[in-house]
Amino acid sequence: MMKQISVLVGAGSIGQAIIRRVSAGKHIVLADYSIENAQRAARTLEDAGFECSTIQCDLGSKEDILKLVEFATNKGDVTNVVNAAGVSPSQAPVEEILRVDLYGTSVLLEEFGKVIAEGGSGVIISSQSGHRLPALPQEQNDALATTPVDELLDLPFLKEINDTLKAYQYSKRCNVLRVMFEATRWGRRGATINSISPGIIITPLANDELHGPRKEGYLKMIEGMPARRAGTPDEVGDMAEFLMSSRGRFISGADFLVDGGCTASYWYGDLQYLKATH
Repeated sequence: MMKQISVLVGAGSIGQAIIRRVSAGKHIVLADYSIENAQRAARTLEDAGFECSTIQCDLGSKEDILKLVEFATNKGDVTNVVNAAGVSPSQAPVEEILRVDLYGTSVLLEEFGKVIAEGGSGVIISSQSGHRLPALPQEQNDALATTPVDELLDLPFLKEINDTLKAYQYSKRCNVLRVMFEATRWGRRGATINSISPGIIITPLANDELHGPRKEGYLKMIEGMPARRAGTPDEVGDMAEFLMSSRGRFISGADFLVDGGCTASYWYGDLQYLKATH
């Protein structure tokens, strides 16, 4: 009997919260741009009773993703795929955000959709930021969802993007649309695929922001959210666990906001002031 494999791309707090909920008795493949991050996460998980292996992977590289797929499938049947990797608007230029967040995630969805096991499931971590982008023309939606992955970055409207926030928002909108597009392919293999769009989640990076020069802006945003607090990686993990469990088998091709009501407030509540800058 082949071993069941859980694959996590992006070994940070959210990814770990998800993978440990769905991987008891399975082998976890941890992939990260930084092999040191992957190894650090592996030690934490192994101390909690999980079996792990690690591999370096640049999400924006198709070659690395193909190596990851081969690495994981050589170990057993891939039953769970979680993508929690990516770069933020403050971390990278436009071209890098589109390469990693938009193109790389699309390649990952396509390639693991070819090997996901019967009864398997996947979750893509997107962002509330994608929900702040106004409605796009239908032809742009269709192009983001269905354009062959190797032609995605040549789409004319993507080439016109010249600021990092817009690049990030388009990337996250694309993640949600590609999940809808890939749901049919994953469904033919008896698998489900969904995305989660978290809001402000306390991670080491978010903690830096909450104690850095933009602290006041973040605190004002949190105060204007219906939940009036930031979220935790475990709360994202709870949603992912449900989607990847037997209780979530009727759900595929969907996106779920886990943002404490931040998006609702952005469009219709106390956070509408953010529309001028976000």
